[in-house]
Amino acid sequence: MGLFLALLPLTVLAQPFDLLIRGGLVVDGLGGPARRADLGVRSGRIAAVGDLPKATADRVISARGLVVAPGFIDIHNHSDETLIDDPRCESMIRQGVTTMVLGEGNSAGPLPAGIREWSTLGEYFDFIARKGVATNIASYVGQTQLWIHVKGNSLTPASPAELDRMKQALATAMRQGALGLSSSLLMPPSNLITTAQLIELAKVAREHGGIYSTHIRDEGAGVFRSITEAIEIARGARIPVDIIHLKIADQRFWGQMKEVIAMIDRARAEGLDIRTNVYPYTAGQNNLRAIIPPWAHDGGNRQMLVRLAQPEARSRMRKEILEGLPNWYNHYTATGGGWAGMLLVSLKSARYKAFTGKRMSELIAAESPRDPVEVLFDVLLAEEGSVPCVFFHHSEPDMTFALRQPYTSIGSDGAAIAKDGPARANHPHPRWYGTFPRILGRYVREQKILTLEQAVHKMTAMNAAKVGLAGRGLLQPGHWADITLFDPQTISDRATYDQPHQYPAGIPYVIVNGRIVLEAGRHTGATPGHVLRHQPSIN
Repeated sequence: MGLFLALLPLTVLAQPFDLLIRGGLVVDGLGGPARRADLGVRSGRIAAVGDLPKATADRVISARGLVVAPGFIDIHNHSDETLIDDPRCESMIRQGVTTMVLGEGNSAGPLPAGIREWSTLGEYFDFIARKGVATNIASYVGQTQLWIHVKGNSLTPASPAELDRMKQALATAMRQGALGLSSSLLMPPSNLITTAQLIELAKVAREHGGIYSTHIRDEGAGVFRSITEAIEIARGARIPVDIIHLKIADQRFWGQMKEVIAMIDRARAEGLDIRTNVYPYTAGQNNLRAIIPPWAHDGGNRQMLVRLAQPEARSRMRKEILEGLPNWYNHYTATGGGWAGMLLVSLKSARYKAFTGKRMSELIAAESPRDPVEVLFDVLLAEEGSVPCVFFHHSEPDMTFALRQPYTSIGSDGAAIAKDGPARANHPHPRWYGTFPRILGRYVREQKILTLEQAVHKMTAMNAAKVGLAGRGLLQPGHWADITLFDPQTISDRATYDQPHQYPAGIPYVIVNGRIVLEAGRHTGATPGHVLRHQPSIN
């Protein structure tokens, strides 16, 4: 430490800092041992880290008893729209998140002109930069978005000409600052794209220096086939691949995560850059309409609603939901064939609104003695085809085994909202409020599955390196001053499945680009976030 300080220019230490954080336990993000140090911030960047007893500053924070870490980088975040409605991003800021990576499958652009204030991903970036946001943001361009932009909702294969148009739109988004290509292959129309077509799209992302991030096609019975596809894309496009929230989401196949990891390890030994991320929960969030078989989605939501009103179509759908279809990830069977494994996030119709936050089994019981699948159809009709839903479908041992892997990082799969904000009437997954504190409280302090340094690395520098966010994720001079201070003895998540709108404990300060956004546990209202555009590099 003394050698480091001796090499600093005298002007660095002689001039007052804008902000000085004194006496904290610095965990710099690299994964090495924590050390006691001071940290000085000037002009939005870290200016010095070390023993700074004579330094002065406009503002001093005592970090005694606190860990000083890089701000957490959420590699998998769905705040594309919620940050517009509420730019404070409280549920993320209060977790210590200073950067959100958006754009899984669906992304903010490209869009047809006239729908929103923007039509391209670049114009969305400009819009957010003008509006202001509390955290930094970055985004992939979504394969689903490309597909719908070119083909609409028709469930027909993509022609060579249509694929070329997708590649052109992808190249434009990459030039505008997208981090890479992201796919969400679980549901139509996205699941209609072939492996060969995904390789062609991924090649475009790779040519611009991007990565391929994928929600694989099937996380249950077809998980091995889907992991194989991700590896084939890495090999065929010669591109780094990040597998989104790795899990085995089907009770019939719990306990096979070691086999999944062995597949990834073999690919990595071959020289392929395959990585993963997880969230620390055993339930995911999708939509009740995911239970509807793929063919019924042809033509989009409007046509699905037409079919839900047709007795013959309902009869066919009922049979396929209960019995399954080849190569279709069936959310009903994945939860063990029971409606109690589904928690209803948001209902708006007068008939069903009171069941927000209840299990689907409770709603069905209230409709007894009607057939449960028929009730499902009527709920979707009443809710215009969309009911966000939490599905309980994977196991703690599988999740923690994936979490331990040296290439697995952390992402929330949540969105930034606030207890008093526009989404307060919804009943979201608790990961929207608790992902990062849950790792540090439950899996570091209590279960010791990770060390403090390992956990911080998986939340910061590892995610920055995956997507090429230069100057982020580390507490080093010259890096942007994205900083989270937390109490390692008290940090914990409070959000539960029954009561999700609860901020975590143990995070008193969050700093974004050198400005304090969370101070003594209270949001300052500051919106100093930057739009982080990937710098394309044609290879």
